[in-house]
Amino acid sequence: MAEKIIRTPRDFPAVEIILQSEELAHDLSAIPRPIASEIAKEVVAELKQQLSVTAEPTTQDSLFDAIRERIRDEAAARITRVINATGIVVHTNLGRAPLSPQIFDEIKKTAIGYGNIEFDLTSGKRGGRGVACERYLATLSGAESGTVVNNNAAAIFLILNTLANRKKVIISRGELVQIGGGFRIPDILNRSGARLSEVGTTNITTLADYEQAIDDRTALILKVHRSNFVQSGFTQEVDLKALVTLGLKHGLPVVNDLGSGVFGSTREILGYHEPTVQESVRAGAALTCFSGDKMLGGVQAGLIVGQRDVVQKIKKNPIFRTVRVDKLVFAVLERLLAAYLNGTHLEEIKLWQVLSRPVQELRRMAEAIVVQAGSPSDLSIEETAAFVGGGALPEQSLPSIGLVFARSRNANEMMIAFRKSSPPIIGRIDNDRFILDLKAVDSDDVAMLAGAVSHALG
Repeated sequence: MAEKIIRTPRDFPAVEIILQSEELAHDLSAIPRPIASEIAKEVVAELKQQLSVTAEPTTQDSLFDAIRERIRDEAAARITRVINATGIVVHTNLGRAPLSPQIFDEIKKTAIGYGNIEFDLTSGKRGGRGVACERYLATLSGAESGTVVNNNAAAIFLILNTLANRKKVIISRGELVQIGGGFRIPDILNRSGARLSEVGTTNITTLADYEQAIDDRTALILKVHRSNFVQSGFTQEVDLKALVTLGLKHGLPVVNDLGSGVFGSTREILGYHEPTVQESVRAGAALTCFSGDKMLGGVQAGLIVGQRDVVQKIKKNPIFRTVRVDKLVFAVLERLLAAYLNGTHLEEIKLWQVLSRPVQELRRMAEAIVVQAGSPSDLSIEETAAFVGGGALPEQSLPSIGLVFARSRNANEMMIAFRKSSPPIIGRIDNDRFILDLKAVDSDDVAMLAGAVSHALG
């Protein structure tokens, strides 16, 4: 059949005809029909504009190809499973900490049905939200009380709005960090209603700097753990315990924003000690806040632990309702915290399973992938450096194994080709070579990865 030529705007088929065409039927089924209709209208309008400028005819096949490509881009924007071969375990852009299949299986019934999120099964009356989770959290941290909001930025905002609205908050200049997505601690402070009082310098802050800044308008002292960058050289900071002592002297609470939120020693697995939540509580911080989807190994949430009366003040703040979490988050957190309390987190929480995987296991995976892919000559197995990620332990690398493609293979083209796999595979480029780092790749994905390698290498 002769190809249909489009020479004038009137030659373009109507949108409804496009949506009913057999050539596009498979592609159109990937997205909702109203979105497909909008895309068809947009592409037709763009090609009409192009035709009016260039006066060069196009074809119906070219029109359909343009619509097809736009539909695929739209479908790719939906949240889907990807394989993390970047070597960054807690990858912010890929959902941070991976969730264990066992934990997900255990909360399925809570997810798809009704749950006693605010119902007391003992009394038959309305109950508190997240009662079990809050108790687990307090017990695990050693604090008097705990609560949960939807992320750590919300936690620090709520804390400051509750305790320091229109009052002064003292913080070291060296701790005015920027977190993911361009959010900066100073901006959050100001939006909370608190007045920022910076002390010290970028690299040196002393106890005297804090004390000199205290006056009758001061509400609290804030310490922010620099978990996403490292200062070295001529530096000095005041430890949490000294700040708590200073706070007690002046009747001021000390709030510690830990960021990553670790509940056990990381030295054996990671070779580096990350400050723990328990250490912050023992040091006397009135409140400690941290994320639920970083080193905890769970879902997005902001967890707050500390003195009972201070936590209760936070929960009575009207803003608390705007940042509360749903039954799914509580269900996951209950299961995660129970694993920590039972001492089984290294076996049950996927994050710790991934972080503790030996290099020998990764090498065996790499060898299996290479063999199944036909042992291509331009693919090698090499030792690589992986990272925790997620703003935790920024300089501490983890030994890993990677599948490294030769420089003769254009690294950017390889990156794009693997992103188009099903499921998409996200690697990294290092020294002009494309690498699939296996640190965070599931062993169940070996055959699929081998197939993707074979396909990418033609």
